[in-house]
Amino acid sequence: MKEFTYERAGTPAEAAAAMARTLGARFIAGGTNLLDLMKLQIETPGHLIDVNRVGLDQIETRPDGGLRIGALVRNADLASDARVRRDYAVLSRALLAGASGQLRNKATTAGNLLQRTRCPYFYDINQPCNKRVPRSGCGALQGENRQHAIVGASQACIATHPSDMAVAMRVLDATVETVRADGRTRTIPIADFYRLPGDTPHLETHLDRGELITAVTLPAPVGGIHAYHKVRDRASYAFALVSVATIVNPDGSGRVALGGVAHMPWRIEAAEAEMRRGARAVGARLLAGAVTTEHNAFKVALVERTLAAALADARSSMQ
Repeated sequence: MKEFTYERAGTPAEAAAAMARTLGARFIAGGTNLLDLMKLQIETPGHLIDVNRVGLDQIETRPDGGLRIGALVRNADLASDARVRRDYAVLSRALLAGASGQLRNKATTAGNLLQRTRCPYFYDINQPCNKRVPRSGCGALQGENRQHAIVGASQACIATHPSDMAVAMRVLDATVETVRADGRTRTIPIADFYRLPGDTPHLETHLDRGELITAVTLPAPVGGIHAYHKVRDRASYAFALVSVATIVNPDGSGRVALGGVAHMPWRIEAAEAEMRRGARAVGARLLAGAVTTEHNAFKVALVERTLAAALADARSSMQ
């Protein structure tokens, strides 16, 4: 790990201003992803701005019945909150499907959204990776890519986003709140928060430099049966080959988002019009234009089967 300097911010605006005036700085909270990347010298910030004491660690009920989740709320606390378990069960289940209990005790809401891909070529500094070193190439294209994207990818990058929580946030139509270095705030619908890789896979979100996530808001509860199905190579502490977040209503309509298949949580609202027709119709719309490799073509069928299981469980719960 390379040497770095450190400071502790007292307010969100102070943290954002510190980032703006310090070249090569990074925010740090739980550090469950950033510290690993620093040890491997994938990330080499010269300065860390600790945001743990800026006061963004509460879950508040909004006037419309929704929730405002502070950026520093720990994953374990969010998953166990009674309001989340009752009204946003897909979020609670997605969080509990991720990482380990120890990591959930440290990882934060904002950090979970911003965690970086677990592509092995990104993690190996001896391999080409456009996400780590722009224009250096993508080793995964012709390499070991069983875990990689089948939709929304490009010739520059076929990595997937690793967050389970983000998939649930996408199906819930969450909104990300931020503050910029000049004190201006804005809200970003999570549908617009992530970027597709295109020719610039190192640009992963639409955040500006120095922009700090302050909260994630959830709209009023939508009802229905919530479920999160995650398929992985082992029962715990593994990232998704495919995950499916669903909300199914009594009339068969609903919402669906996928993890493990794209550079971002993958939701195509037009596919939800097919919910009453079943998993095959929904899957076909979700994966329209899919580009697979020899190693990850199985994900197309796996999406359909996982979605079928989720819909069957929902129907069973309604009986």
